[in-house]
Amino acid sequence: MTEKQTRAADGVETADTETANAEAPDAYEQLLDRVERLSYLRNASSVLRWDQQVMMPEGGAPARAKQSSALSAVTHDVLTDEETGELLDELDDADLTPDQQAVVRETRRRYEQETRVPGELVEELTRTSSEAQQVWQQAKADDEFDAFAPTLETIRDLHVERAEHIDSDRDPYQVMFEGFDPYLPLDRVEEVFDDLREALVPLIEDLRSADAELADPFEGEWDEDTQMALNREAVERLGYDFERGRLDTSPHPFTNGNQFDCRITTRFKPTEPFDALMATIHEHGHASYQLGLPQEHYGTPLGQARWEIHESQSRFWENHVGRTRAFWEYFTPTLNDHLGPDLSPREAYEAANQIYPNNLIRVEADELTYHLHIILRTEVEKQFIGGDIGIDEIPQVWNDKMDKYLGVRPDTDTKGCLQDIHWTSGFAGFQSYTVGSVLAAQLDATMREDLDADVDELIREGEFEPLLDWMNENVHRHGQRYPTDELIEHVTGEPLTADYFIEYAEEKFGELYGV
Repeated sequence: MTEKQTRAADGVETADTETANAEAPDAYEQLLDRVERLSYLRNASSVLRWDQQVMMPEGGAPARAKQSSALSAVTHDVLTDEETGELLDELDDADLTPDQQAVVRETRRRYEQETRVPGELVEELTRTSSEAQQVWQQAKADDEFDAFAPTLETIRDLHVERAEHIDSDRDPYQVMFEGFDPYLPLDRVEEVFDDLREALVPLIEDLRSADAELADPFEGEWDEDTQMALNREAVERLGYDFERGRLDTSPHPFTNGNQFDCRITTRFKPTEPFDALMATIHEHGHASYQLGLPQEHYGTPLGQARWEIHESQSRFWENHVGRTRAFWEYFTPTLNDHLGPDLSPREAYEAANQIYPNNLIRVEADELTYHLHIILRTEVEKQFIGGDIGIDEIPQVWNDKMDKYLGVRPDTDTKGCLQDIHWTSGFAGFQSYTVGSVLAAQLDATMREDLDADVDELIREGEFEPLLDWMNENVHRHGQRYPTDELIEHVTGEPLTADYFIEYAEEKFGELYGV
């Protein structure tokens, strides 16, 4: 470890020991009981959402909306009950350990936010979001944005109303952004975006114009069962625990669960097996975080994840493991066994790292142009939330920005503004995907400095446990003990920076494309 990391780790051990040995005040124990019950209710809602996207018959949507709405109302009532506020007030001057302070801090933040939002609005938001998932899914299948537009406009209006209840003196979009992580200021994130834009736009242009032909060897079709077997073996080798999880399909890949039960999904295209494989490895990264959270703190903030950290874990496993030369030197024989082509490790490595500026779909984008997809979405939703564009303008504005940033226009809304499910549940979360990529590179650099073994050699030999153990020890086990910015400094010894991602991207793709 670096000196900064050693000091941070020492501080963590002290905090853990204090928490274990301290006798908590009665008010804290009562608050903790409430916090745990709230978490269990949210987890129950989470299982219902998983079922809706994976298992539920289409006809179940009306009942599911009512079930989800009822659970959210009960959760809101428990959190905003007067007794919750009284317990928090009683603990204001209490002698608490650092871990107990973290639990109170996170609970107070949620309490103060939710008490400003009427319960009726919470219930309406949940019901509308649940119904919207089915509306979006059908609209996407039918390529009819107009069928989704009224629902999307309603969701926008409800979330603006919610933001105004929380803080009527501030920009609703900034309030929404802080709902994902209040500890990374929006202006700091925008600085990271500026650094990336300045570096990546010319790099992508150089790669686009480079006289290089990377291997793109896949021709043919592979059925779902064949691809599922490959994907299951991949994440099992990477360390996904099928005794606490499962792999299914859904319209949009996602991860759902906790440290005892964390499920992942993927989706398959007959002619593009790499897309599903990378998406599945990505979701495994999310699951590794959830399953690595401390079981003894289940139900409390100390056993819960942070949003930006979540995306760093998925991006680490997808890009800094699954797209490396070392990984394909290890995994290519398995790929060949399942899919049939006789690829060399170099061909597989090149195929996994093609740059596709003309690609329209975010979840299928390469790891460089991906960030232009994120910039596009954040700009569109900020304009929509701020009232600068109307609902009927979204497809045109989307397509214009796609043309501006990637030089290509979608010919359908299914491939354009209808491709993401995220707006069915809210706004201002897309930045986290790019922040996660930046943080993944920073964590990767720290890990490579910290571990005694050569990380590439570990990957090449299929020894993934040391990588997972390092993440468990340095990242996962802290839950929400630290605000995000503090956690980043504890682990890496410095604040969030785009420098490591830029250096990684220039070195890796410069070698691949000869620029």
